[in-house]
Amino acid sequence: MRMRSALGLLALLSIGSGKSASAQDTASIASRYTKTETRVAMRDGKRLFTVVYAPRDTSRRYAIMLTRTPYSVGPYGPTAYPRGIGPSARFQSEGFIFVYQDVRGRFMSEGDFVHMTPWMGSAGAAATDESTDTYDTIEWILKNVAHNNGRVGMWGISYPGFFSAAALVNSHPALRAVSPQAPQADWFMGDDVHHHGAFLLTSAFNFFTTSGLARPAPTTDRPRPFNYGTDDGYAFFLAMGPLSNADRLYLKGGSPFWNDMMAHGTLDAFWEARRVAPRLRDVKPAVLTVSGWYDANNLHGALLVHESIAKQSPSTSNRIVLGPWSHGQWSRGPGDALGDLKFGTNTGDFFRDSIQFPFFDAILRKESQPTLPQAVAFETGRNRWRTFDAWPPKGAADRSLYLHAGGTLSFTPPSSAEATRYDEYVSDPAHPVPFLAKPNTGMKPDYMALDQRFAAARPDVVVYTTDPLTEDITVAGSVRPNLFVSTSGTDSDWIVKLIDVYPDSAVQPGFQELVRGDVMRGKFRKSYSRPEPFSPGVVENVTFGTDDVLHTFTRGHRIMVQVQSTWFPLVDRNPQTFVDIYNAVPSDFRTATQRVYHWGAQASRLELPVLRTP
Repeated sequence: MRMRSALGLLALLSIGSGKSASAQDTASIASRYTKTETRVAMRDGKRLFTVVYAPRDTSRRYAIMLTRTPYSVGPYGPTAYPRGIGPSARFQSEGFIFVYQDVRGRFMSEGDFVHMTPWMGSAGAAATDESTDTYDTIEWILKNVAHNNGRVGMWGISYPGFFSAAALVNSHPALRAVSPQAPQADWFMGDDVHHHGAFLLTSAFNFFTTSGLARPAPTTDRPRPFNYGTDDGYAFFLAMGPLSNADRLYLKGGSPFWNDMMAHGTLDAFWEARRVAPRLRDVKPAVLTVSGWYDANNLHGALLVHESIAKQSPSTSNRIVLGPWSHGQWSRGPGDALGDLKFGTNTGDFFRDSIQFPFFDAILRKESQPTLPQAVAFETGRNRWRTFDAWPPKGAADRSLYLHAGGTLSFTPPSSAEATRYDEYVSDPAHPVPFLAKPNTGMKPDYMALDQRFAAARPDVVVYTTDPLTEDITVAGSVRPNLFVSTSGTDSDWIVKLIDVYPDSAVQPGFQELVRGDVMRGKFRKSYSRPEPFSPGVVENVTFGTDDVLHTFTRGHRIMVQVQSTWFPLVDRNPQTFVDIYNAVPSDFRTATQRVYHWGAQASRLELPVLRTP
């Protein structure tokens, strides 16, 4: 059976594209808005294709909502209208001027597209980057679009979220409110290409075999999804072999950035230049950053953008919303469920009506500050919204959750009386642990909301579980695995999953809910720029931080930790020999015996930021 991929980075391509718009939807927009297509000249002379939807009612002035995207401003043509404009239906009904732009080098815009465009800084008056292109676009809108009130808001999800974040750097004075939603901000440390230096295979492959392909000339055509010829991504990627085969067999030079990634396997100047966070200083617009606890693509980017502004631009109006959502789920649908989880309330509707619209409405139309909390976060486990005066919440106290012999887990350190000092398993790159129980060719948007029992039963996964809890435990912030490990190889990945195990009396008895899971590529345990091999059999400390959570393990539930060395094909296979993985050959891939230590000074544990539960 031939299947198309479940696209990860491209999951939002169809939102607002109009490709499946009903006649009623488009007629409604056409009756209220005029559409104008134009090309806006940037400071270097390149012209970017721009679409303006302006209210037909010209009796008043309107605020401007701008989105810049690499995913097409279609449908193209002066009489072709999409099924929706703006961040939500309420913006469309209330009345704004909506402006969409194909970014430089994408679809109908001139110039060359560069992924995660580096900042040009003081490279000269004609030097351009995404910040300068945004500035020039806003300047043109103010002078050429009638009936605007001189105030601009900007929003975008995923890659458009990156362009929104980039707009905060040396921003135009008219840009008053920006909402970077799931912005990719760091493609080496934690967004949708790498996590802690480990390559996210399904996410990157899906993107760079479709939207990552080079565009030889301006076009209105969308890329076709890659056809795997199967619905079994696990088997497909195993058959593909080492990463070096991806270009030879499938990309064939058509995605230059893929080969750039393969040439930059450490955190070097190539990746540093593409990090948005260090540039977020002296931010002038108000900011509303958004993402979801189950956003497999860019939760890290959202947390990083918010944190960077808080530290580097403390006087900025800086808010964050974190809901129970997969990538972009907050922009569509009720948001009452995901995967195997149900949340008991329409979280998407709440966000769009009670947070997103009031934020832009207050700043752009009422010229006031929104009366919104600094942080709004959905507490999973208890399924309720909570507000905080900062994120992560102040007052969380670190508690150590220790791994013990016999597969037990406790907040009490191991005693010297425990006979077994380590647990051992064999990791085989030829038979890696899958990240899904059922075959799929993509990075399923809901994979973090699916039952984990399939992995716990494998011999190459070590499992530790607490007794049933006698009190609620609320974790708020980043979980930090602190492992003492050894390997018979010279490199290894270490994957740690924090899981909520439901009691037999629950509606889903025995369900294993993945609260947070992440990977650390072992050779980067001391430095992401200078990898080091393991010495076989020598105990090493491997510690790293995961993306934040807000989750309550309720009384009667148990906490579980799973440790493994493969998570395929979510994460590419580590050969378990110290080599350049991007140029590894089949003979580099070898089995390794892994040990996780839990005794004395080598007491492996998870550091949990625990919040007092009201």
